[in-house]
Amino acid sequence: MKCVIMAGGKGTRLWPLSRREKPKQFQCLFSNKTMLQETFLRLRKKFELADIYVSTNEEYVSEVEKELLELPKENIIGEPLARGSAASIALTVAIIAARNGNDAIAFFLADHVIKNPELLIEAVEKSDEFLEENKESLVTFGIKPTAPDTGLGYIEKGEILKKMGKLEICKAERFVEKPDLVTAQKYLESGKYFWSSGLYMIKTDALINKFEKYIPDTYNRLLLIKDAVDTDKYKEVLAREYPEMDKIDFAYSITENDDQVVTIPLDLDWSDVGSWTSLKDTLADSKKGHYAKGDHIDFESENLMVYGSKKLIVTIGVKDLIIVDSEDAILVCDRARAREVSDVVKKLEEAGKVTLL
Repeated sequence: MKCVIMAGGKGTRLWPLSRREKPKQFQCLFSNKTMLQETFLRLRKKFELADIYVSTNEEYVSEVEKELLELPKENIIGEPLARGSAASIALTVAIIAARNGNDAIAFFLADHVIKNPELLIEAVEKSDEFLEENKESLVTFGIKPTAPDTGLGYIEKGEILKKMGKLEICKAERFVEKPDLVTAQKYLESGKYFWSSGLYMIKTDALINKFEKYIPDTYNRLLLIKDAVDTDKYKEVLAREYPEMDKIDFAYSITENDDQVVTIPLDLDWSDVGSWTSLKDTLADSKKGHYAKGDHIDFESENLMVYGSKKLIVTIGVKDLIIVDSEDAILVCDRARAREVSDVVKKLEEAGKVTLL
């Protein structure tokens, strides 16, 4: 089995801390290690170095090499440019298929926080067993929701196909993308819906077959790249074929259309750290309490996220705010609108303010 850490995202909703040159997966948000390093160490406890890969944008390859010194350099996959998750996964499976045949591949994201990782590792091991008998299945990992989150996708679990210890492997009945609050509350109360984690596991051959079925042009380019892996022609073929792959999300193009998708519901202590709000809720002792990093003095405020750098930040009588101070920018945001921070990045791009991206 191979483990792939997906580490090519831009993390725009954590601006101004997360920047193009060093997005959130390369930031130390929870310890003295970056999120990428935390993810790698989580896997390293169970898997051999040769079985761990990192997929990232070409511009971040040197950063990955610097952070993961023991990882073989040939296990760092550099995408020539951003083409979405389907193209990224297509490139990864081309390389792993060329080198290892029909292994199972487990995909992890570099910017997730998991406080009880042993449960996820157990689910991965059980999935490996399941895929030996169900070679065309695509396994997704659903997270038991703790709140009616409208910023996440949901999986409705169907019939139980198999029990493996305490874990259930269920048919993935349907996927719902970011429901409204009323619907999300109903999902939470029903007990049948789980957050879609973006974590997958599948056999190499089955994944290639699904590209052929759902994204045939990308499939053809995948095969050309696969034939060139570890040859003198690889860079030339990659530079020619990868930019022409369909720019589309893996979930939209394959996961949500395939009839052999299963889900394993997990009670993970998990966060995708998709916004300053989710970061604050992960770091704070309670969801109503403050979280402050840096020099902060407060007078009678409520539920603040204060992320400082060198300046003293003073708050007086304010509520539900996110305040982030970096060297060249300050963000002040209502916590209920934290997911709109990515719109700031779009405006900066339109205005040509490259140094702030």
